[in-house]
Amino acid sequence: MRKAWTVMIMVLVGCVLQLHAASAQSATQVPATTPSAMSATTPTSAMDASDYTLGVADKVRITVFNEPSMTGEYPVNANGKVSMPLIGEVQAAGSTAGALRVNIERMLADGYLINPRVGIDVLTFRPFYILGEVTKPGEYPSTAGLSVMNAVATAQGFTYRANKKYVYVKRSGSSKEQKIKLTSDVMIMPGDTIRVGERFF
Repeated sequence: MRKAWTVMIMVLVGCVLQLHAASAQSATQVPATTPSAMSATTPTSAMDASDYTLGVADKVRITVFNEPSMTGEYPVNANGKVSMPLIGEVQAAGSTAGALRVNIERMLADGYLINPRVGIDVLTFRPFYILGEVTKPGEYPSTAGLSVMNAVATAQGFTYRANKKYVYVKRSGSSKEQKIKLTSDVMIMPGDTIRVGERFF
């Protein structure tokens, strides 16, 4: 009987030691990460409207609370500004919606309204452009979360001469193209220009 109890105690001690070792191993384990195949400047992340930079041809809805005459839809004009009642033209291009809101509130508070409260929503984004070896190159409306593959599909697909391994993307406001490996997670921003090159036999 005493021998049986001794065996059971030894088995229990062994189990406890194994559990402790497994727990310590998992605590010190570092999660594996997959290195990105593209550089940090490659457009791979989906568009977030909260930090989206406004540009010419975007359209915003500006709500001035308790001031229905000032509330409405405003395009960003060719000068990069929105034209509003009372305060006139306000610089929008190059600003986020949040920064534009702060600027409008500041201008309204300067002799026009007491404690103005403003809300801004981006209604439509400026178009993107796709050139080269696609069936219908041209200008197309941008949408949030637009991938380069969706952009090609919007232009009715590749031509038979297209290089389907890489595309060239020129970001809005940049003068240089980036050569990017064509994968489904490459995202396009409003104002970007995509060029699909010709493959070499």
